[in-house]
Amino acid sequence: MKRVIIITDADEYARKSVITISKEIGGYCLADFASNPTEIEPNDFIQRILSINEDPIYVLVDDAGIQGIGPGEKVIQALFDHPDIVIIGALAVASHTRHSEWTRIDLAITQDGEFVGTGVDKEGVIELEGQRINGDTVYILDQLPIPNVIAIGDIGKMHGKDDVKKGSPITKKALKFILEREGIT
Repeated sequence: MKRVIIITDADEYARKSVITISKEIGGYCLADFASNPTEIEPNDFIQRILSINEDPIYVLVDDAGIQGIGPGEKVIQALFDHPDIVIIGALAVASHTRHSEWTRIDLAITQDGEFVGTGVDKEGVIELEGQRINGDTVYILDQLPIPNVIAIGDIGKMHGKDDVKKGSPITKKALKFILEREGIT
């Protein structure tokens, strides 16, 4: 069984951050499939994931603002449906789009590295809308029983507090939280 953590951002900042973090905490970042928007077909993701021997596998997907079920969300659905892949968590990345998609979350992590019970915005600042996050690649997360859905601001950014030069500490803390909850250390 291949264990996967979904990251709903696949721009260059997210890609560099997750590559750096995976080298430190373990696992494999499927960085060469990361693009904004996601351009690789779901079946290609599946075949590549099944060929990787590291655990877990970090999968970066992105709808780039496409409304409805976009290319990144199609990948998430295909991975969820595959019998040899289990999604053990997701980083639901916030966006500025208020009128579009949202998902319920288990927790959020602020730009200061604090876990909270409400959502956060793109900068990692607490939102008071309850236990949900607004984003452009998150709608499908609300439709599937995926555990450990953690809301996070814009990976690699958040007013410089998650900069890759600093080791992307906010993203790293969120990923480590998912690994700990799943008994992976």
